[in-house]
Amino acid sequence: MHALRWGILGAAKFARQHMAPAIHAAKGAELVALATSSADKAQGFQAFCPSLKVHDSYEALLADPGIDAVYIPLPNHLHVEWSLKALAAGKHVLCEKPMAMAASEYAALIEARDASGRFATEAYMIVHHPQWQHARALYQAGEIGRLIHVEGLFCYDNASDPGNVRNKPDTGGGGIPDIGVYTYGATRWLSGEEPDVITHADVDFENGVDVLARVSARFPTFSAHWVNSMRMHPFQQMTFVGTEGVIKMTAPFNAGVFGTARLELQKNAGSAGQPPAITEQRFPGVNQYVLQVEAFGAHVRDGAAYPWHLEDACGTQSLIDAVFAKARGG
Repeated sequence: MHALRWGILGAAKFARQHMAPAIHAAKGAELVALATSSADKAQGFQAFCPSLKVHDSYEALLADPGIDAVYIPLPNHLHVEWSLKALAAGKHVLCEKPMAMAASEYAALIEARDASGRFATEAYMIVHHPQWQHARALYQAGEIGRLIHVEGLFCYDNASDPGNVRNKPDTGGGGIPDIGVYTYGATRWLSGEEPDVITHADVDFENGVDVLARVSARFPTFSAHWVNSMRMHPFQQMTFVGTEGVIKMTAPFNAGVFGTARLELQKNAGSAGQPPAITEQRFPGVNQYVLQVEAFGAHVRDGAAYPWHLEDACGTQSLIDAVFAKARGG
């Protein structure tokens, strides 16, 4: 079967810097087309993919019979609309997170996916990274015993950029939709559990978007605490504390950009008062975006297992919905 031929809806900066090069580099994938009315923005993509076809509208790209799959990096509030249109046009869909702004919107996406016979999912790239696959395998093998508590932190500072879509309520902005999906979703994915209750949601808002969220939750067998902010010094870390050990990840989300992916497994040395024995594993030079594109293609062509489906994304959005309800007194 031929390589999966990709088109991109919109010339987003993230697409230009990360996903378009990843599609171009991935095995079994071919970056064919871009939809943008800006010739200047198109040049940034054509710089590394000179053969790229440019359509002047999203509709024109979806009508192109030479495209098998579309990647959607549009502002959050447009994700559902254009994912549905892409499925209706017979394209496979990889859409940026959050794929929807409310869990209730996933029913239409799932129905359209099933009716079309095409694959559609959220671009949740971290589950393709070997550090996360290794962390999950360690947990499932019982290396840290029974999971007791999860600590997750992911933050950055974009206060100086008020025009950024993340700072605008009308485009689905906010720190939780942008990066809470990682701390929340990673906890769900590794543990395989869904939260019973949001016990605490202290959320600061500016201009109608959340800029700092301190959230606690109880899962069936463990507790979790997450901090996400768009007004803090950049930092990220995930820690899973069990009865027999700890898994700590120091660049869990932007591996290779924030820092080298590094996973620590801490185990009790066996004697009271002794420091834990630490085993460290590093994952340099891994591009999780390329791995995501290759896994998507393998699933479409061969039915290979894929680690993140619309139902998984819906679970994280349900958690996000519950956090906002708690923060607003619901």
